[in-house]
Amino acid sequence: MDKQVSVLEAICPVKPELRRDMKSRHLMMISIGGTIGTGLFLGSGQTISQAGPAGAILAYMVGGFIMYMVLLCLAELSVAMPVSGSFQSYATQFISPGAGFTTGWLYWINWAVCIAADFTAAGIIMHNWFPQVPVWIWCGIFATMLALLNVISVKAYGEAEFWFAGIKVVAIVSFIIAGAGLMFGFTGHEGAIGFSNFSTGSGIFPHGFSTVFLTMIAVAYSFQGAELVGIAAGECKEPGKHVPRVIRGITFRIVIFYILAIAVLSATIPWQEAGVLESPFAQVFGRIGIPVAQDIMSFVVLTSALSAGNSALYACSRMLWSMAKEGMAPRFLATVNGNGVPFYGVVATLILACLSLLTSEYAADTVYLWLMSSTGLTGCLIWVIIAWCQMNFRQRFLQAGGSLQELVFCTPFYPIVPLLALGLNLVVIFSLYFDESQRIVLYTGIPLLFAIYGYYELFLKHKVKSECRPEVSNS
Repeated sequence: MDKQVSVLEAICPVKPELRRDMKSRHLMMISIGGTIGTGLFLGSGQTISQAGPAGAILAYMVGGFIMYMVLLCLAELSVAMPVSGSFQSYATQFISPGAGFTTGWLYWINWAVCIAADFTAAGIIMHNWFPQVPVWIWCGIFATMLALLNVISVKAYGEAEFWFAGIKVVAIVSFIIAGAGLMFGFTGHEGAIGFSNFSTGSGIFPHGFSTVFLTMIAVAYSFQGAELVGIAAGECKEPGKHVPRVIRGITFRIVIFYILAIAVLSATIPWQEAGVLESPFAQVFGRIGIPVAQDIMSFVVLTSALSAGNSALYACSRMLWSMAKEGMAPRFLATVNGNGVPFYGVVATLILACLSLLTSEYAADTVYLWLMSSTGLTGCLIWVIIAWCQMNFRQRFLQAGGSLQELVFCTPFYPIVPLLALGLNLVVIFSLYFDESQRIVLYTGIPLLFAIYGYYELFLKHKVKSECRPEVSNS
């Protein structure tokens, strides 16, 4: 293993790291929690109504396949170099410092704006229960709560996310069981529904296969967040042992949860009606005789929003910490508190999230719409970056004298897997142009990408001295 260490250190010298207090169960739930969110609980009905029952299942299967290809690439990188900057550090090292700068800031903006949306969703739910308390007060309470969880210690964050994500998993499993009962006549008073709702009357794809293709955009977005396991690997005990196992486990669980949930929804709700239901999950629970089904699902969506916000705050603070270490962000953001947590990164992220909350209130049709739309492109771009970095890492590692036997985890079927991951994500991005409702994602996201990269080229290129990318000899 001495040779492997020397080759990897030559390729990317080890930076001072954060405390490794994360356990494998935390990694598992962080990634599940980041992936399974309000998009499944509230937005899945729209996918079914557009693509039809069979089309929706096919779309989620393809989306899960793309996610798995990306995670296989990420596993090799994060086991070989478990750093908290994850794909931002990899992009700096294996593509260019400008690509790393753009990747890091895009990802930070993306998740910080999403935190604002999560706070708003959670605040609205609480306001529905307690109408005398304004939404903004609930947003402030949740912001304070998540900030405390993130600054106390990484273990406190991991435990909170474990339980947040656990609630979502229990809700999905309960829904699958309840829905299966409706399908086969074990619950409710409707008799066995079976698969009668799969009959569309106009073929397997009621609106044509092109609609399934366009639906893939939203489906691919719904799987994003799984890459958080790469960021958390930088604070995981024994990443070489736990990360590959976690990635295999989360892929199986996420895909099964999504596909089974979509199959049950398709079987129990006519596809023509699914898109107009505020919460198709609540509708199914109500039909089996649960009187407070709407409140139960509101609670689940509340925990989903808090879980997503918790994960986003964690990811953003670590991304800022990593960039500060490389001179791509203000140096004070690299400061950690007594618990080994990047305190100023948490604060800076919450500031941007709160500014986004203000724009949602006072400029919802302009600034906030632009911010939310521009972040829509980030997820697929990050997945492209991960696949690209894995190919460059493998090539450079072998050129430096390393051998595949020395890597703890190797992405299988190289280069097919990274090429598939890269190509399929580019197809999803390209398909945005063909959906009029999604074109704004391109119109706002691409200018933001070029603006960030242009800033680096104009103002930082000659100042940033990357700690990676030294010349490597084959000796």
